[in-house]
Amino acid sequence: MDFLQTLEEISIWSNTGYDYMIAIFIFFGLIIVLKVFQIIILSHLQKLALRSKTDIDDMLIEVFKKVKPPFYFFVALYFGVKFLNISELIARVIYILFLVFVVWEIIQVMSRILDFSIRKFLQKNQEDGEDNQHAESTVRLMMVIIKAILWVIGLLLVLSNLGINVTSLVAGMGIGGIAIALALQSVLSDLFSAFSIYIDKPFQVGDFIMIGSDKGEVEKIGLKTTRIRTLQGEQLVVSNQELTSARIQNFRRMQNRRVSFNLGVTYDTKSDKLEKIPHIIEEVVSQVKLAKFDRCHFVEYSDSALIFEVVFFINNREMTDYLNARQEINLGIYKRFAKEKIEFAYPTQTIHLQK
Repeated sequence: MDFLQTLEEISIWSNTGYDYMIAIFIFFGLIIVLKVFQIIILSHLQKLALRSKTDIDDMLIEVFKKVKPPFYFFVALYFGVKFLNISELIARVIYILFLVFVVWEIIQVMSRILDFSIRKFLQKNQEDGEDNQHAESTVRLMMVIIKAILWVIGLLLVLSNLGINVTSLVAGMGIGGIAIALALQSVLSDLFSAFSIYIDKPFQVGDFIMIGSDKGEVEKIGLKTTRIRTLQGEQLVVSNQELTSARIQNFRRMQNRRVSFNLGVTYDTKSDKLEKIPHIIEEVVSQVKLAKFDRCHFVEYSDSALIFEVVFFINNREMTDYLNARQEINLGIYKRFAKEKIEFAYPTQTIHLQK
């Protein structure tokens, strides 16, 4: 009690020794509490991470682990000086430092969460065997844009809390943003189209695609254009906006090829031969390694032929393998028809003269 009374009798800069003792106690107490809280939270999260299969706990560990002592210092200093009588200028400076560090730390936390999420997403794509070059370039650019927006919001928040009217500044930034967006409309459209291609993945590098009458293999997906190597050998450069608004055929994602064609025989073919044709077609198709027979039916009496419709599947997406299988089937049908003396039809006209 004597010690406390002695402290109350001491006065320095309009504060007693007891006021300084309370302020110092709160200052160091908050630093210790915040640090212990960080250690306890990290300890529990690390134990949870050993049992959990999600990445949320790993993300929280990374966020809390990177909170540095300067943040604790300014938080403790701000609440500690609340118990002291200090000049308005010093109180204002401490408040500004406290506000800046709090906003700084919040933006840093959000940036770490974004970085962690993007890193895990890119890692997953790489493990799945997907092309990562386009993903990294697109995501990095979007990350820069998002972080720039976060810092602008943080700056406006700090200025607003300092009593500065940011309404005119926000309005000016809005008008400037509209002007820039109009000037860079085509560039931004291609940029967001690139981001759309990355998210939706209608095609990837190495895919063989068809856009209208143009087709070829995708060589590179950039931020503004996509480069395609056509069958003739030249490089086709297409804007990303055009790709996202066009109908695209992706042949690489085709599991198998359905083949349907009509086959005509002459009207002189005997009925027993006509009945054998579906069985002949099925035998020929079944002998080809990549082919799977579906059906063969006598479907039509045309002007100069009896029409059979043949349908089968080629269980391969490669064009060369498809053509080899198709050729083997065509040759097999030709040989079997020659052996069975079944004649293919071709357009003819028979004229009967009556006297």
